[in-house]
Amino acid sequence: MANVTVIPATRNLHTGIRNDAVAKRKTAGYARVSTDSEEQLTSYEAQVDYYTNYIKSRPEWEFVNVYTDEGISATDTRHRSGFNQMVQDALDGKIDLIVTKSVSRFARNTVDSLTTVRKLKEKGVEVYFEKENIYTLDSKGELLITIMSSLAQEESRSISENVTWGKRKRFSDGKVSLAYSSFLGYRKGEDGQMEIVPEEAETVRLIYRLFMEGQTPYAIAKYLTDRNIPTPTGKETWRHRTVENILSNEKYKGDARLQKCYTVDFLSKKRKANEGEVPQYYVEGSHDAIIEPAEWQLVQTEIQRRKNTGRSHNCCSPFSAKLKCGDCGEYFGSKVWHSNSKYKRTIWQCNAKFKGESRCATPHLYEQRIKELFLEALGILMGNREEIIGNCRAVMEALADCGPIDAEMEEVSSEMEVTAGLIQKLVDENATRKLDQHDYRKKYDGYASRYAALESRMDSLEKERERKEIQYDIFSGFLAGLSETEELPVDFNGKLFHGLVDYATVYPDGRVVFTFRNGAEVSTEI
Repeated sequence: MANVTVIPATRNLHTGIRNDAVAKRKTAGYARVSTDSEEQLTSYEAQVDYYTNYIKSRPEWEFVNVYTDEGISATDTRHRSGFNQMVQDALDGKIDLIVTKSVSRFARNTVDSLTTVRKLKEKGVEVYFEKENIYTLDSKGELLITIMSSLAQEESRSISENVTWGKRKRFSDGKVSLAYSSFLGYRKGEDGQMEIVPEEAETVRLIYRLFMEGQTPYAIAKYLTDRNIPTPTGKETWRHRTVENILSNEKYKGDARLQKCYTVDFLSKKRKANEGEVPQYYVEGSHDAIIEPAEWQLVQTEIQRRKNTGRSHNCCSPFSAKLKCGDCGEYFGSKVWHSNSKYKRTIWQCNAKFKGESRCATPHLYEQRIKELFLEALGILMGNREEIIGNCRAVMEALADCGPIDAEMEEVSSEMEVTAGLIQKLVDENATRKLDQHDYRKKYDGYASRYAALESRMDSLEKERERKEIQYDIFSGFLAGLSETEELPVDFNGKLFHGLVDYATVYPDGRVVFTFRNGAEVSTEI
């Protein structure tokens, strides 16, 4: 039988260091706290001091550094700069051993934890978790890490769910929370409630006024940037999206829609617009308004009107998409004559005037003359001001009465529920016992057709209700503008023009007919 001689290992299996070597292991510490609170900051400083002294007290270790992250969650390692720098230094050979408090301080995400440990293990770098007394290069290390990381991940999930529950409970109680640092016009008051910032509120009112004078969000953004007015986040350059958000945010009229977005999952922290997946809460009159509700609603109506025109609203004038050609139906557009001379004038003419074989016969209009014509038409309208106001209120009262529509919607909804139940019952019956498939198909198609008809009716009723609400808002804006105008203004007012006039039609014979938002038509002559 052959003799077998055992040759002992002379190097560490994982680190590659000779067993008889006296070289010290390059050791680093890692400390992290997950909030920026003063209490946690004390804990953070204590951890740094502890690991510095702990490593230096071990003669077999050579102190490298204590890497730190403060105020950062451990569920995702992508945004932890201290952690990432430590791992990179370890992979570059600057660290042999990492000492940290526990698995939960290292990572609460099992995948991130194991991926990092294995990456370090391939380079012979060991991690020591003091609380659990785990060395990752130990044979039992990876199994223990897997178990401990999974528990830590579940702890993180539980914390996330508790925080989410707390937020939703506050929402359901009507408590408004706001990112004040990026919200223009409000700050957190001493009582914890929303408080108006006067100088910022003026910027908000300016944005609404410019929009109702015909300017686009792009033009308003440029206007604010040129005048060095800071953005909600304190930056110098305004974006049209920021202006659009301010124009459509209900908080400026004193209301608050809560939970517009929600966190999809606690690991990725990905947020998504709430499209009905979780409840929303609408709180009326939750705080002081910067913009009057009637004016805010008028802006929403104007936003929708511009969308409905089917063309881009790219003019900085109140007359954009407001003047129609009585010959071809196209909108009028602005043109500048003699732009480089003292005779510079802005005229409006049909955009299709020189298109096609036959030229449009409507005349062009000088901008100043349009303003004068509007004041003439308004003067005629105000001759019956009190009667018109009374009629508007009567129409609004009728539009506000959605009782019959709501009753029918409830009836249709109930019938849809019954029909859906019959369909489900028929399907279950066909699955549990033998039915004549011809009869089954006939019944099923009948129920399905009935359900589709009910769905279509429900859609029509919802659109009818929405139409009445829009009409109510239009009349409300018109009434507000007319009620505030007790005397005919001397000068043209763009906001008043937008609030009162739906559109004006220019005819070839020189007539300009103003159609007001209450349906009244007033004819003027060029």
